[in-house]
Amino acid sequence: MARIPRDELRTRLIGIAEARICADGISGLRARDLAREAGCALGAIYNVFADLNQLVLAVNGRTFLRLGDQVRRAVAAQPDAAPVAQLIAMAESYRAFAIQNRNAWLALFDLRMSSEADVPAWYWQEMAALFEIIAAPLRQLHPERSPEDLDLLVRTLFSAVHGIVLLGVEKRISGVPDDRVAQMLALLIAKTAAPDP
Repeated sequence: MARIPRDELRTRLIGIAEARICADGISGLRARDLAREAGCALGAIYNVFADLNQLVLAVNGRTFLRLGDQVRRAVAAQPDAAPVAQLIAMAESYRAFAIQNRNAWLALFDLRMSSEADVPAWYWQEMAALFEIIAAPLRQLHPERSPEDLDLLVRTLFSAVHGIVLLGVEKRISGVPDDRVAQMLALLIAKTAAPDP
């Protein structure tokens, strides 16, 4: 088996892993299958990635970029929209991405990581970039909030929208019915946008 240059192997493995995750989710990743498809020895994978979690992180980086691009396009499509309308467009775009890219989107959250874990700096940066998209209209709606309070509001709104979307995507019995999700997301965002009491 010919030796594949490290950078080329890295790119190849990420592409193969991304295709498998999109098709079957994280559970579809097996090192032996990846090595066979990449045309490398099993051990070569671990010369490029410390473990399969690191490979999934690399795939998730691509997913973050695609998700961010889709959400940004949704906002750019209505440049004169009020902040609440921008937030609603973001939520709808987020939901559409989750539905259209179910397995890749779930992989963003299926990989067990906590804020205390050794998360790569680039992963934090991608998450911060997504949160900044949400923060911009919230900053207009709540200019009196400190950066810390605004960050908490961004995370709370993201968590709430994500929860609604996740329960819907997974067809959980506790989820909002599909035909009411858009209405409930708009209501949630309107409540979040309301002036502080």
